[in-house]
Order: sequence, then structure tokens, then C-alpha cells
Amino acid sequence: MRFAAIIGVLVLLVSPPASARAAGPFADWAAVVVAGDFHSHSGGTTEAFDNARRDVSRTLVGLGFERSAIAQFSVRPDRYPSESPGRSDTQAISEALRIKTASAKAGCLFYISSHGSPDGAVLGKTILRPQLLAAMLDQACPNRPSIVVVSACFSGVFIPPLQKSDRLVLTAARSDRASFGCGESDKYPYFDDCFLSAAPTARDFTALGAGAQACVARREKETGAEPPSEPQVWIGAALRPMLPLYAFDRSRPRAP
Repeated sequence: MRFAAIIGVLVLLVSPPASARAAGPFADWAAVVVAGDFHSHSGGTTEAFDNARRDVSRTLVGLGFERSAIAQFSVRPDRYPSESPGRSDTQAISEALRIKTASAKAGCLFYISSHGSPDGAVLGKTILRPQLLAAMLDQACPNRPSIVVVSACFSGVFIPPLQKSDRLVLTAARSDRASFGCGESDKYPYFDDCFLSAAPTARDFTALGAGAQACVARREKETGAEPPSEPQVWIGAALRPMLPLYAFDRSRPRAP
């Protein structure tokens, strides 16, 4: 009996409490997901960017992020009352990053789906420039692991300014290439569609990035979209060996 009691005490000492075991690696991460435009490539209107914003947010919950720690932004927030996104502008996004990271302190994720140019990503009537996004994230997420996803044409321009040792950057295209799938009838841009398609089977963000890259290449070949956009993945040296610890939490119920 004494031996059994000792074993029981040891088990309690080395085993984390149930609440800690239940919390996945992204349970204390803040996330901001942005739709930066509503115009199609032809000048009409499209739901593609807001569809991506909505469904990426839902997917993050399924991967282990807390719903309350995710802030969504849209250029036309009044169209989506059930989702209650904020209006897409740099001040509001910067403030949301500050607020969310004040309570969710383990890491940060930023995702934007929009049109892009060599100067940056469209954000309403302005351009979110790479240097500005880098400054916003450096201020809100200092010394924390962070994931940045930019789904836009020419989005590779974001990689050099965003490079930090504890950061992963995933972009929809090279710095000198367009991306595809933002027509009036498209449900999502190609890259966002592939991000969402890769997420259910990916173990972590490294695998998700590779899956999205392969998916985009197949999709562009099938549709004759060229030149290929060549989505980019950049991983900081300090974060790379830690990424296996940031495996997606499949035990959580999937978001509706």
C-alpha cells in the first residue's frame, strides 16, 4: 500500500493538471484575420476575400486557437453582422493586435487576403506596406513566436521586412509574381483555398505551408494560370526547431 501511495504521488508530481493537458500550443495565441478588399480583378465585386477571412478564422479555431482571441476585419463589415468583423484599416488592426496580445501572450498570427502590388497589400483605400506591418507586429508581438500569412499578388515583398528569428512567413506569391483566383465567381483566391484544403491533414504550419504550395502549383497547372505564382515559405532560425512543438490540436471540436 505504501509503495502504491508513493507511485501515486509521483504520478501527480510529473503529470500536468488536466486543464494544462487539454490546452493545445495555440490556446494562448492571438490572431488577426483580414479581408483587405472586395473588388475582383475585373473591377466588379467579389466575396472571395471575405469568404477567406471567415473560413480561415473558423479553421484556426479547429486547429486550437481560442475563438475569443481571434479578431476579424473586413472592408465591408456591415455585410457580415453574424461575424461582427471590424473595419479594415491600419489603426483598427494595430489596436486589435495590441488588445488581443495583451491577454493572449504566447504567440501571434496575422493573416490577410487581398489584392497586392510590389508596394504591399491592398487595405481598403490604402496599401498595407511591408515595413508598416513589420512595425505593427514588432510592437504587438515582441519576443514571441509569430506566424504571418499574406495572400496577395507580389506578396513575397513582405518577407525581407518581416524576417525575425522567431517568425514564420507564408506568402501566396513571389515578390515578382501575381497570384490567382480573385474573380467575381471565385469562392476563394487560389492560395486561400489551398491553405484551407491543406489545414485538415497538416500536422503544423510547416506542413500546411508545403501543402498549400503543392496545391497552388496543381491548381494553376490545371487552369492554365501562368506564370506560376510560387508561394513562399520563410522560417526563422530560432523558430524552425521549435515548430514540431506547435502541432495542431485535433482534439478540439471543429468550428461550425
